[in-house]
Parts: sequence; structure tokens; C-alpha cells
Amino acid sequence: MSSRDARHPAWIGIGANLGDPARQIAAAVDGLKHLPHTRLAALSATYRTAPVGGPEQPDYFNAVARIDTALDPDALLHELLALERDQGRTRSVPNAPRTLDLDLLLYSDRIISQGHLSVPHPRMHLRRFVLEPLLEIDPDCIIPGIGAASDWHAQTLDQNVEKIAP
Repeated sequence: MSSRDARHPAWIGIGANLGDPARQIAAAVDGLKHLPHTRLAALSATYRTAPVGGPEQPDYFNAVARIDTALDPDALLHELLALERDQGRTRSVPNAPRTLDLDLLLYSDRIISQGHLSVPHPRMHLRRFVLEPLLEIDPDCIIPGIGAASDWHAQTLDQNVEKIAP
């Protein structure tokens, strides 16, 4: 495998709360499996969580996937946004309900701060609906520049998260 084809681990947050969220998460996972130069390495259970901020809206279904990809972070973000659009995602107001939300949480051990891309995801360590499924598939996860995900998880236990599907 050439260095151009080297694969990097990346963790993707998956969320949906409009339409049929369970179906949309399954479709997102299928989309991740078909990304170019990418392999799905792990998938958490699905969790139901109350929305954080924004207008009144239904609960979210959330999961985290780990992929191994040869795509660079910008190309991966482009692919994730295309998957969102394919499922009817529109962007109106911040924290609005959505048919699909795919967040690039982590990309290897890199810290990226560009206008359109921040990795690690800037609020992931504050949200149990991210940390719980993340720790399920990667119990020793270290969030670059922030610390052990398990340490942050202990600080989010007051947030209501319910595991609903294996």
C-alpha cells in the first residue's frame, strides 16, 4: 500500500430526528460502507437522546461509527455532506431538526482548525450522546488536545441518553 493509500482511523457521529431516524441511521451506515477508499471498522449501538438547543423538536437517534479511510479530512467531510444531502438534509437555523447529521468527530490523532472543519469536533467532549457510543467502540479513546473521553464521559452522566438498539 503506498503512502497515498494509507488508511487513517476516523470517528463519525451519526444523528437523525426527522422522518424515520432508525432507517436514516441505517442508510447513513450503508453510505459509510460505500465511501471510496474507506472501510467501516466499528459501529456503536443506537441511542435515543433529547435535543440540545434549538427549537422544540423530537428526540434524536445517535450512533458513532469508526472508519478506516484513505480520504483526507476535507475529502471525507465532502463525502459526509453529500450523504446528508442524499437524505434530504437542509440547513436552516442552528440546532434545527434534521433528517441526518454526520459529524467528523476525530481523524486519527490530528487537530484541525479551518473555517469549515474543526477536528476534534468542538463540543464532542461535552455531550454524552457522543461520548457513550464512542466509548462503546473505543473505550481507550483519547481526544487530541482534550484528554481521555472516559474522563469527560463521567462529567456528562446527568444528560439523559438511552440505549435503544444493539
